Amino acid sequence: MANGGPVEHGYPHLETVRAAITALYKRLSYDTIQTFSSSVLPADVAFCDTDDLYLGAQRVARELVHHYRLPDARLIVSFREMQHAANVELAAGPEYFVELNDRFRTHRRDIGAALAHEIMHVYLHRLDLSFPGTRDNEILTDTATTYLGAGWLLLDAYREDSTSSQKLGYLTPEEFGYVLAKRALVFHEDPSIWFTSPQAYEAYTRGMAEARHDEQQPPLTGAGWAGRRRYARDRRHAPGPQPGVPYTFTPDGGGRLRVSFPCPTCHQKIRVPVRGRVRARCALCRTVLECDT
Repeated sequence: MANGGPVEHGYPHLETVRAAITALYKRLSYDTIQTFSSSVLPADVAFCDTDDLYLGAQRVARELVHHYRLPDARLIVSFREMQHAANVELAAGPEYFVELNDRFRTHRRDIGAALAHEIMHVYLHRLDLSFPGTRDNEILTDTATTYLGAGWLLLDAYREDSTSSQKLGYLTPEEFGYVLAKRALVFHEDPSIWFTSPQAYEAYTRGMAEARHDEQQPPLTGAGWAGRRRYARDRRHAPGPQPGVPYTFTPDGGGRLRVSFPCPTCHQKIRVPVRGRVRARCALCRTVLECDT
């Protein structure tokens, strides 16, 4: 939790974020991810200053448990002084103990954001889905929270001006915006209408531009002129190395050339023959892609 300190920007964790999206599709399946087509709504996690602190926190926790479809999970929420925003005790269940930073006693509108991340830890624990190392596992948790419909709360908790700052989670604001944009493109959703933080809106806009950039890489037909020209040059010299580009040329068993590239939706590798116009369907997320190979 950045509380008054510097906030990291940009996309330093982008490869891990993309790996996390792929892992979600592999572990949950396309059909399960489609059941998360509706995001948590602001009214579901609203928390005003007149609400009882503990009863309100329990109510928000129940809403998020319901959103993640964890019907037999019970969250016990408490508050204490700590360095991080929150912590959850991952036991066998069905009761899980979540501790929130004392800061949230007076910043109640962000309690939903902190709980969304911690309850996702419970969800992933039950799925037995994790990444090695604390850093990568927390990035997985932030990515899953956002892609499955509750992470807009984490981005909306980001606020920064010349004298103060606040950010929850391990992703940068732009990376939260990127994952949120990926989700929006899949479910045709506009989460920007829920933001109360102007900085969150700006980060989402930048993240959307990065997500759109994924859809404009060759051999996809949406690639720009410069990308297409580079692709044609690399194809002439294939199957040599192509550093700095997302595609790779390799010969198949018959000596014919194939090109591999990441699906712009789930980042699973797709391999298609090099023979001009090709329509490919990602087996993992079922996205249909128009390619010019």
